[in-house]
Amino acid sequence: MSALLVPPSRVCQARDRGVVLRTITAETYRAFLASPDGAALGAGFLQCPSWAEVKEGWRAQLLGWGPDPEAGALTGVALVLLRQLPGTRKYFAYLPEGPVADWNDPDIDGWLGPLLEHLRRAGAFAVRIGPSPAYRRWDAALLKPLTGPGRRLGDVLASEVDPLGTAVAERLRARGWRRCGGDGTAGEGTGGDADAQPRHVFHVPLAGRTTQDLWSGLNQEWRRNVRRAQKEGVEVVVGSAAELPEFYRLLGITERRDGFRLGRSLAYYERQYAALNAEEPGRMKLYLARHQGEILAAHTMITVGRRAWYQTGASADHRREVRPSNALQWRMLQDAHALGADVYDMRGVPSTLDPGERAYGLLRWKLGTGGRVVETLGEWEKPLGGSANHTLYRAFQAYLNRR
Repeated sequence: MSALLVPPSRVCQARDRGVVLRTITAETYRAFLASPDGAALGAGFLQCPSWAEVKEGWRAQLLGWGPDPEAGALTGVALVLLRQLPGTRKYFAYLPEGPVADWNDPDIDGWLGPLLEHLRRAGAFAVRIGPSPAYRRWDAALLKPLTGPGRRLGDVLASEVDPLGTAVAERLRARGWRRCGGDGTAGEGTGGDADAQPRHVFHVPLAGRTTQDLWSGLNQEWRRNVRRAQKEGVEVVVGSAAELPEFYRLLGITERRDGFRLGRSLAYYERQYAALNAEEPGRMKLYLARHQGEILAAHTMITVGRRAWYQTGASADHRREVRPSNALQWRMLQDAHALGADVYDMRGVPSTLDPGERAYGLLRWKLGTGGRVVETLGEWEKPLGGSANHTLYRAFQAYLNRR
């Protein structure tokens, strides 16, 4: 079953330094995200109320804080997923790519303190968060000539180091938070000590650019492949829930071909499609590339506010020469631009710059769009309370590693 959303009346309020924190309704939460103040914080789809309906085996709480959360006077919100440690009444609290907060606030304890105290009182023995500020960025033009055996992103001087990301990392370390390890390119679920969300993502900037600018930003190979798809008669359309089984079949082919395993069921994608689009029609779209009447590739795109994400892609093994995936991405880029998105997020990429490694192919493909690699701050964990909770935290890590 999907996550159980805890009613607001069941959780007490927390107050600290003039900040009131309490559970709020989904309507109040969504209204804040849509407000100018909420939109400026740039929430991702993993922090929308609908995501609670996607995750199985988790309870969920919607939290808000500010001078008067009950009246909608908010300065931040968070979707908290709670997984119970078997045999106990304790929970691991997970805020995927959250909380949605003002990380530029020099007094982060003003809202982070009440958040942690609330989670502790709710029975959480540890918490994992995903702060939104970026850490480093590398432009595609910088990385292309710097590939080589054994090279990784960290070996290349970044095009930009974000001072806010650096400051937030220092503040979290000073408060006892520990950065999780691993490359984390796979996406959406917790597992052991590694990041559950991508550490390195790929962004194509859209703000202030024309469609011609986007076309010019593609490298020659990408432009050639898009033209080839058009010449061969590849048709790109927006599908519906009825095509999700075909998308899932192609995803299985893609996983076997490329050597990865997401471990998700068709029911997972059907639940995701239904929940996100019930929250806002058109929030999740399934794009299909057809050739001679056959679906050769299918990609999903999610939009929240002024951000768009290419979430998952799948393609057949045959007729790859007609370049259906390039045609899909070009259409999705144009649609994201037309919707007013500032950024088209192509999600996770590996950190390797070694063409000899299998994973490098994914990075190479995304570099062709002319965007940039962004290193996020990654995910951070902290046990809550005394030594007993520290023991539970270690036990839970061992439990996740065995799953």
